Amino acid sequence: MINLNDLVFFVAAVEHGGFAPASRRLGLPKSTLSKRVAELEDALQARLIHRSSRSFTLTDVGRDFYEHARASIIEAEAAQDVVRQRVAEPSGTVRITASVPVAQEQLAPHLPRLAQRFPRLRVQLDVTDRFVDVVQEGYDIAVRSHFAALPDSDLVQRQVRQESIVLVASPAYLETADAPAMPEALEHHAGLLTGPGGTRWNLAREGAETDAVQVAPPARMIANESQVLRAAAIAGLGIACLPESLCRRDVVDGRLRRVLPGWHAGRVTTTLVMPHRRGQLPGVRATVDFLVECLGDG
Repeated sequence: MINLNDLVFFVAAVEHGGFAPASRRLGLPKSTLSKRVAELEDALQARLIHRSSRSFTLTDVGRDFYEHARASIIEAEAAQDVVRQRVAEPSGTVRITASVPVAQEQLAPHLPRLAQRFPRLRVQLDVTDRFVDVVQEGYDIAVRSHFAALPDSDLVQRQVRQESIVLVASPAYLETADAPAMPEALEHHAGLLTGPGGTRWNLAREGAETDAVQVAPPARMIANESQVLRAAAIAGLGIACLPESLCRRDVVDGRLRRVLPGWHAGRVTTTLVMPHRRGQLPGVRATVDFLVECLGDG
């Protein structure tokens, strides 16, 4: 079995053009390098280098051996870097961008624990509903909620969660207006809608996603913010379509009740988007793993 350290000495001698320059670079005596490479040749029972007072050239087998030895050293350094990055305590600034609903409903409950878990990590959250160019604006992570698949790009995408959009109303509303048994009955109920362009709901039965039914309930209130619609539903103004996680606690506590529980109005996906190289930094990787852990639980 050869001494793997001798590979380092051999590769250094080749890359620096001789034992003398390699010894200066490594800070070791020239005689030590020469002796170790000679021992390597003895172990291999092959001549790797043609030595003379004025030349330092590789033999044919030496050239082949050098390519493999160099690749082995590169792999060893890569393995060391993996361990170093894993054990390094995350630090530095991680810039995150998210829309207002995502920040309020998904990130706000968890980011304080991220700061507590990694004291040397500084999280900078930019909350905006405008389109953000992650690369050009220097963000490490974008947290995006979307109904359709994100377009292909050079960015790394990591899907965190997918949840249904469900119909809910207050018990008081459902006592005064008969709870609909089928989607078509929603045409006779007060709708809490997301905008002038969102007056129709496309409903699908669980397990039969292709059999969609489109309904247009009369608008009782229109708002492009989910918390406003949630509050209106709790107040008994009508039926709203909301992300399941947003109204789950209200359903458990009895403030809201599911309407048409076997149906949903689409699904919303949360995805972490990041530049490829930024995702390799320990602080960014720790933040991504944390968000997957927290948001993935719903």
